[in-house]
Amino acid sequence: MGHGWSWPICPARRAAPASCRRRKRPKLKFAPPLAAGSKAESRLSTTRKRMHCAREAVRIGAIALSEKLLAAPSGAGADEGVIAAVREHGLSILPWSKEAEILRRRLGWLYRGLGDPWPSMEDDTLLERLEDWLLPFLTGEAQLDRIPGRVLKNGLMSLVPFDLQRSVDQLAPTHFEAPTGSHVPIRYDAEEPVIAVRVQELFGLGAHPSIANGKVPLLLELLSPAHRPIQITRDLPGFWKGSWADVRSDMRGRYPKHVWPEDPANAMPTRRAKPRGT
Repeated sequence: MGHGWSWPICPARRAAPASCRRRKRPKLKFAPPLAAGSKAESRLSTTRKRMHCAREAVRIGAIALSEKLLAAPSGAGADEGVIAAVREHGLSILPWSKEAEILRRRLGWLYRGLGDPWPSMEDDTLLERLEDWLLPFLTGEAQLDRIPGRVLKNGLMSLVPFDLQRSVDQLAPTHFEAPTGSHVPIRYDAEEPVIAVRVQELFGLGAHPSIANGKVPLLLELLSPAHRPIQITRDLPGFWKGSWADVRSDMRGRYPKHVWPEDPANAMPTRRAKPRGT
């Protein structure tokens, strides 16, 4: 009984008809892909903070046909890789020196207080302007921690208009000189500039310390001889005339070897304890 299907019968000793001859399987040949190209990709190893040109891939669209590892770039290629890495990972991967961080805070404070033409120091702004302030100062170094500290400092300063660069130290100095001659660092990481100083070093000072040509008072964190905070004030003359009496009474009991005058506005500033026998 048939199933309704018929198979061609090729009788023996006869040449098989063309339909029964075994055909050779055609060989597939790929034409060179039109979209294939060679592309170098720079990536950052965050453990070593070193940029590697990780691979060179030949692709058709998203499909990688071949890949090979490459050495880290140098020269202009390294500089471009650093810029790409900073855009991907953020400004924190850069080797910020203490001086560069302080300058950034000072310029940021000037921008918040005065606005244009002082440059913004916000992350978003600096990331948008990497080609303006960072790229021109890079030296072709792929090892991030080997980038010279002056690169970031000089780059940030380059954003300040030339005619204002000399005003930075005048308007936002790095230190306040106390009556004792001590150079006390000014912190710009808050909304208002702050100094922390031992109260004895301000004896004899009748006016409140200020910066920006006397227009901005410093926030004073007054410290004990043990460098512990005892008072915060924006009005030093008012403090001398007011709550100093209570502070003096308390401090005399805690630090009897130090000077606690009744009239600090007219006393001699000091960094030392009382001489022995006094």
